[in-house]
Amino acid sequence: MKEIFAFILKEFRHIFRDRRTTLIVLVMPVVQIVLFGFAISTEVHNAVIDVVGDMSDPEVRKIVERIDNNEYLETGEFLHSMSDVETRLRKGKAKAAVCFENNFEDRLHADGRGVVSIISDGADPNTAQIVTNYVKGVIQSEQTEINSSMTAATGSVSMRPNVQLMYNPAMNSSYNFVPGVMGLVLMLICTMMTSVSIVKEKELGTMELVLVSPVKPFWIILSKLIPYLVLSIVNFVSVLLLAVYVMGVPINGSIALLSLVSVVFVGSSLGLGLLVSVISSTQQTAMLLCGMGLTMPTMMLSGIIFPCESMPVALQIFSDIIPAKWFIIMVKKIMIQGAGFQAIIKEFCVLSGMMVLLLWVSIRKFKTRL
Repeated sequence: MKEIFAFILKEFRHIFRDRRTTLIVLVMPVVQIVLFGFAISTEVHNAVIDVVGDMSDPEVRKIVERIDNNEYLETGEFLHSMSDVETRLRKGKAKAAVCFENNFEDRLHADGRGVVSIISDGADPNTAQIVTNYVKGVIQSEQTEINSSMTAATGSVSMRPNVQLMYNPAMNSSYNFVPGVMGLVLMLICTMMTSVSIVKEKELGTMELVLVSPVKPFWIILSKLIPYLVLSIVNFVSVLLLAVYVMGVPINGSIALLSLVSVVFVGSSLGLGLLVSVISSTQQTAMLLCGMGLTMPTMMLSGIIFPCESMPVALQIFSDIIPAKWFIIMVKKIMIQGAGFQAIIKEFCVLSGMMVLLLWVSIRKFKTRL
């Protein structure tokens, strides 16, 4: 028994000797439970709803006030035409728009029916359905209150809204998940494969041969990146072909712009994986960092499954440092909405900055001595 306990004690010492692995195994699960406990929510909070209609109409004002008082909604801008609605939805400034006909209150009491239209962004069908139901509930509450104050002689009114889902009228769920899966697949390939590239040479003892060569650290890192960059581009093409011809997801925007965005995302993911490789001492540590520290947060906090708007403010800020979030936003805008470069310039600049920063830090952290 003493020999067994001695081996057990030796194994514990071996585990705790590597501080990075210990930190990952003991602290990371606690961090993930806290993060995902707040992040996993199908509710949509503070969804911006634009209004098209005459604000001097008393009934329109009542419904707008109800939208403002709803805990899940907030009023956006008051627009004048349908073209303004499409522009706002494409830029991501609003989740939906409520459109009232002219002389809404007069027609409502004269004909017993008021025409209301709800126009929602169907690029994310789950969020669109939730927001549409919220707005329907507001309109239904107003209709119930009006009918409760009316008598049998005066009749009742109806404000059943017409719902229009832009970009995805058939509510095809693949329109939402395919861009997310594209980001997740490219992230996995780039980070995990790149993260073990330098660590593997350290463990095999071949890093000494690399360091004594006349090649500078920049070119060593570049030589590590190029093969995985080529493989990632091949993966991107295959995933894109499957998305279009198997899943039926359209490419309404520019393929060249989509390719440029993907290359920038691949570059940022390669830089992230390379940074993990530089700071890790073993392949096990690198794989744990990529698996638990990158993959799970990417799935939960980048908007693939749960909307970022429903998360607490602290988690929304944390999600901003995940490259996949900005890539998924741009892919949806290009593929589903057919947006151009002007609509994604903010996301493109953020992702490009991440790529440059990650590659620069990786080069600076690369040690020329073991």
